[in-house]
Amino acid sequence: MIKITNAVKQQADKIARYIMLAMNHECCKNFVGSTHTLEDFHNMMTRLVAREDSQYSYKNTLVALDEDSENVIGICVSYDGADLHRLRKAFIEEAIKEFGIDYSGIDDETEKGELYIDSLAVDERYRNMGIASALLKATCEKADSLKIPSAGLLVDCGNPKAELLYRKLGFKYLNDTAWGGHKMKHLQKTNH
Repeated sequence: MIKITNAVKQQADKIARYIMLAMNHECCKNFVGSTHTLEDFHNMMTRLVAREDSQYSYKNTLVALDEDSENVIGICVSYDGADLHRLRKAFIEEAIKEFGIDYSGIDDETEKGELYIDSLAVDERYRNMGIASALLKATCEKADSLKIPSAGLLVDCGNPKAELLYRKLGFKYLNDTAWGGHKMKHLQKTNH
C-alpha cells in the first residue's frame, strides 16, 4: 500500500535523487560541465529541494511513501507556470556559484495557466504498480485546488511508454518542443 502526501524538508536528499532520475543522468552531467560530478549536482539539487523559493522545493513536491516503512518511493514536482522565472532564480544562482555556468538563458518549459509537472519518478522496484498514475492524479487535483486551468508536462520523444501513461490519464498533445537538447512533446490536461 502506498500513501501520497506533501513532501517535508527532511526528504530533500531523496527527492533530489528522484529529480535526477527524472532528468536522466546524461542531462545532469551536461548541467555540471566537464569539471564536476553527478554527486556535485546531487548536492546542489538537495540544497534547492530544501529551499522554499526554488522550482524544485519540497513545497512543490508530492511524495509516494511505502506505508510500511515510510520510505519515499516516488515523487512528483510541480509548480505554477506563472512563477517559473521567480522560482528558477535559485537554480541559476546555485549553478553559477557551484559550476561557474550561467543558465539564465535557458528555454522556458511552461507558462501562466499551467501547473507544470517538472519531475516525476518512481523507484524501479515499485514500477508498474500504479504509483506514477497516483502521483499524476494527485497533481492534477492540486492544479484544480489552486484554480490553475491545466496541468502540463514535457515528455521526451524517445520515451513512448511515458507518453502512453500520460495519454491514458487524459493528457493531450499540445505542441513539439525541445529541452536540454532533446526533442520533446508538450502534453496538457485541462481541468473540468
